[in-house]
Amino acid sequence: MSMQLRRVDKNVDLQELFGILKEDGAVILEGFASLDQVKQMNLDFDQPVIDTGPGTKKDDIDELLKQFHGYQTTRVNNLVTHSQTFREQILNHDLIHALGEHFFREESGDWWLQATQLIQIGPGNSAQALHRDLENYPAIIGLGKSGPCVTANCMIALTDFTEDNGATRVVPGSHLWDDFNMAVEDRFKHEDTIPALMKAGDMLIWEGKVVHSGGENKTQNEYRRGITIPLTPAYFTPEETYAFSIDLEIVKTLPARVQKMIGFRSVFPITGNGLWQHNYERLEEYLGLD
Repeated sequence: MSMQLRRVDKNVDLQELFGILKEDGAVILEGFASLDQVKQMNLDFDQPVIDTGPGTKKDDIDELLKQFHGYQTTRVNNLVTHSQTFREQILNHDLIHALGEHFFREESGDWWLQATQLIQIGPGNSAQALHRDLENYPAIIGLGKSGPCVTANCMIALTDFTEDNGATRVVPGSHLWDDFNMAVEDRFKHEDTIPALMKAGDMLIWEGKVVHSGGENKTQNEYRRGITIPLTPAYFTPEETYAFSIDLEIVKTLPARVQKMIGFRSVFPITGNGLWQHNYERLEEYLGLD
């Protein structure tokens, strides 16, 4: 177990990558997205970022959640619709699917995309509260380190991530702590976390049991922009309602494995019948995707 974030090349042997994730719970993969892909995705997302703007606008969300989302942080969903490069090249990348298989296949069977989100941390935004993505599933928290992997995440940097502009903060090895019920802040402080320093195109990968947060943006004029690709077993409900967000004509242009990860094909856990079906007919057959 390391108290530094280990870094590997995009061509790393998968078994080496999985070994680091088992020990540390997180790793930085250098050069995952090409500079051309980064440039195109930034162009694709620029207008949605402007249209969305920073902060949570809904009045029915409490102040703690607004603070968690970030008053100077812009969050854009439905990246599948916004960017052809994202949906055709990033979501179809062999490594993303290898990670899904690694994290979920043995314990849970099929898996899918929990959400797609661009997160742009603006100048002056405070550090996010330390947390685990696992906390989206309260029943699993008490199982601790021995519980199943119910979520894993990838963050692709679309700008450089620095100590000052809000690089994601990580606590390597926190997926192996004995007690997940104890408040994170009671046993680890923000200043003790490790920043995920990345160049545009690098990708941070972490298991859902790992303690992390968005960092504080201490700059006057830098925006830290990244996109997250969180994965989850397909028997859980995802955050994003892809079936109502993505036009079927776009879906028809995508490879079958991408269609499945965004919920347009039936899924199969380790045991039992298939899920996400229509009259016991596979969804892809009903939609005419085969």
